[in-house]
Amino acid sequence: MSRLCVYAEDGSATLDTENFGEITAALAGLGVRFERWALPVSLPADAGADAILAAYRPHLDALMGENGAGSADVMQLRPGNPAYATIRQKFLDEHTHTEDEVRFFVAGHGRFTLHIADHVYEARCDAGDLISVPAGIKHWFDAGLEPHFTVLRVFTDTTGWTPHYTGDAIAQRFAIA
Repeated sequence: MSRLCVYAEDGSATLDTENFGEITAALAGLGVRFERWALPVSLPADAGADAILAAYRPHLDALMGENGAGSADVMQLRPGNPAYATIRQKFLDEHTHTEDEVRFFVAGHGRFTLHIADHVYEARCDAGDLISVPAGIKHWFDAGLEPHFTVLRVFTDTTGWTPHYTGDAIAQRFAIA
């Protein structure tokens, strides 16, 4: 279930909610788009990227038309992936991007954690959730020790996805165990 936990930088919780209205309102106040879409298609668990993109094409076209994006792809991670530790570390360090980071969770879950001013906003995204983190917002992503997710990634220019690491070690204090 989608969830938002808000912390002061010292780790003390100031909000913990699974109420979707509270989640969307809190994130919207930060400029972050967070929506829940009814999963419009049913795909087998082992569906490949091409099948997923084809099934979601009408929804992707509408989404890409809204934000001027020109491309989409699929990222999938499952437990037992031998490269997961390396992939996970790449996402765990606090960073920014030069364009919005748009993700739609087709299956599974993961957590986008945003560091804004003196607060940390940990948004758990589940299947059916769409999140768009605006360019320049410091954040990191974690799917935990046993990753299971399939996401559609939408972008204007793949170079906009290049992470620009902040060098702040705050993400290590909030990593998922």
